[in-house]
Amino acid sequence: MRFLYFINILFLFVPFISYSQNSAAIFAPDSIKRTIEATEIPSNLKIDGKLEEEWKLAKPATQFFQIEPYQGKTLNFDTEIRVLYNKQFLYISAFNKDSLGKKSLRVPDFRRDFSSRSHDHFGFSIDGFNDKRNAMVMVTNPYSTQRDLLTFDDVLFDLDWDGLWRVRTHRTDSGWVAEFAIPWQTLRYPRTDSTNQSWGINFFRNRRYSNEYSSWNPFPRAFSPSRMDYAGTLIGIKPPPPSPNIRIQPYLLVSTKNSNGSEIGDHTSTEVKPGGEIKWAINPNTVLDMTFNTDFAQADVDRQVNNITRFGIFFPERRQFFLENASLFGVGQAPNDDLSGGSMRIQPFFSRRIGLDDSGNPIPIDAGARMVYRSLKRNAGGIVMRQRGTDGSPLTHYAIGRYVENIGKQNRLGGLFTMKQTESLHDTSSGYTNWVGAADGFFRINESASFNFMVMGSASGRSNDQGFAAYAQYFRRTNRLISWWTQSIVTQNFNPEVGFVSRNDVIATTPGFFFLDRGAWMPKWLRGFEPGLMIEMYHRATTGELIEFQFNSNPIWLNLQNGGFFGILINPTFQRLGDTDERPLDITITNGVYKYVRSSFYSSTDPSRKFTVQLNGETGGYYGGKLHFLEFFSRYSPLPHLAFTFRYQANFFRNVGSENFSDDVQLYTIDGRVALNPRLQLIGFYQKNTLGNRDTWNVRLSWEFKPLSFLFLVYNNRAYTGTKNPVERQYEQNVIGKITFLKQF
Repeated sequence: MRFLYFINILFLFVPFISYSQNSAAIFAPDSIKRTIEATEIPSNLKIDGKLEEEWKLAKPATQFFQIEPYQGKTLNFDTEIRVLYNKQFLYISAFNKDSLGKKSLRVPDFRRDFSSRSHDHFGFSIDGFNDKRNAMVMVTNPYSTQRDLLTFDDVLFDLDWDGLWRVRTHRTDSGWVAEFAIPWQTLRYPRTDSTNQSWGINFFRNRRYSNEYSSWNPFPRAFSPSRMDYAGTLIGIKPPPPSPNIRIQPYLLVSTKNSNGSEIGDHTSTEVKPGGEIKWAINPNTVLDMTFNTDFAQADVDRQVNNITRFGIFFPERRQFFLENASLFGVGQAPNDDLSGGSMRIQPFFSRRIGLDDSGNPIPIDAGARMVYRSLKRNAGGIVMRQRGTDGSPLTHYAIGRYVENIGKQNRLGGLFTMKQTESLHDTSSGYTNWVGAADGFFRINESASFNFMVMGSASGRSNDQGFAAYAQYFRRTNRLISWWTQSIVTQNFNPEVGFVSRNDVIATTPGFFFLDRGAWMPKWLRGFEPGLMIEMYHRATTGELIEFQFNSNPIWLNLQNGGFFGILINPTFQRLGDTDERPLDITITNGVYKYVRSSFYSSTDPSRKFTVQLNGETGGYYGGKLHFLEFFSRYSPLPHLAFTFRYQANFFRNVGSENFSDDVQLYTIDGRVALNPRLQLIGFYQKNTLGNRDTWNVRLSWEFKPLSFLFLVYNNRAYTGTKNPVERQYEQNVIGKITFLKQF
């Protein structure tokens, strides 16, 4: 153990040797912003990715700034952008120059909201209120696939927001062209007395062949293009005065469901279900969303996971209605799956508690509404939902409220409450109300450092139990170092029934850091050496005793120039199990103290290539025995229209626990995507889990016949081994047809 610590410390001192050779530094936003002027045109453009005569009227902007791999160095390939507008649309075009032309393009698939690490892409961030805090981000790849999101202070992100806009691209031997048309109704901007407006804007590009990232207005590589205090300025636009606009999206669904098995019964049912959503932009600051007879049949199905930790599994929200404005309501510790909170996650509100049971099965939602207000001074929002009563679930009402006061340039204080009111179920249980209240804050100390906190309390009318939770975090990010210290506590009785907490009765301490070395000593194939250390320490809140400790040392982490990586972790671990502690995978493990060391490695080839592979492994002690873990992932994309992936995960238990449990638990996943274009795709996956002998099929045909108007055909099949004797297979099949139509007034 002493030798391992010595090796780790030796590796961690390596970056200091070449620290002086890192020339890139954090710089403050320039007081003089670059500007790009928009040109007015009288008529609508044909959006086809081929820039017609009207584009010659606009003055081009060039001279992008290199962010990666060498901040501030001369670019190999520049980008030329232009901006036009008329009474209906804001138009943006980009000519992404490249001497290799089509040969250099990297586009693995046509997935909406594609991975920015894997694709050539061009995009822009628009700050319509020019408050240097909020932005709409719209991105495309060379095949017109769309990616969009909302950002707030470059800290909170609505990654699954889908805006109404259009883009078409054209690929040539000298580069590729992107042509955007954004309706004014999609954009948010203030009502002013002035005819002309100025907005914050920045443009960015990733040339994936050389993994070269650039932006029009410069910002440090530690940040992202949504850090709007580093943005330039769009001038010369005369948008129409903002007016209330309404977007309706009705749907019609037809489905059949078939079940077979002694535990779930033998029956077939058919359902015809209408419903829909209405979005009303009451003014530039306020948006009201309403949903009726809500259905999420087209949402991605949860994937199976075999959990070998002592923490609850967090499944992400996949339903579109709840994804929008998620960053306003979904605050909490580690809301963006970063490493700074360790394995702990605390959220006072988690939308998956509405309309889904604990197993992820849908519960009907009769109606709901969400109103959000955003301005320079404050943000506020509210959600109310009515969940229908069924044979197994009582009628339930939900209410969520959120308020945030902006202080100074990028600081804020806020509060959140949730209420769940459950009616009685068949006179077998009485109704009750669960409450959670929270207060939180975020303070940007300087360009690199921030501090945030949240305190929460819960109460339940059913048991009169009251609980408390809180966390605080200091976070610092520069071009050379990422560091943090997170402290959190969850009492035994904290019960956020409309939220999520990884574990109760715990005090968590999770400091950590990563060095980001770009020294001149590195060979050309290596972009960064990033060793680090992450500590996870958990005490029982009621007794103060240490119950878990992990020293997650990362002496080697290599980021390659092509986007691949290789890393080694060594994790000495301490575990103390008591009567009330859950056991991983329900393995029988005697109470007591367990000490062991686990080692792991992570590796990946270039994720933008037609064929890419990831291989991860972990081995070492585990509760008195051994556990070996292997994960293999591969993706083959011979064309952007075709993408196939295979993932294999296996846990090999050897003499674990008091009964010397030895078994192999394996999970196979196959995904496929066949796309005529980004708007017409056939998507499917299959999973085989040897734990419980579970098989899952999901196949979905998606056709976006108009922007955000869809036709879905969905097939789901689930089979698993029952728990009763004699053991037999249980089967569920579901076939769904759904059409949605969007109309904006």
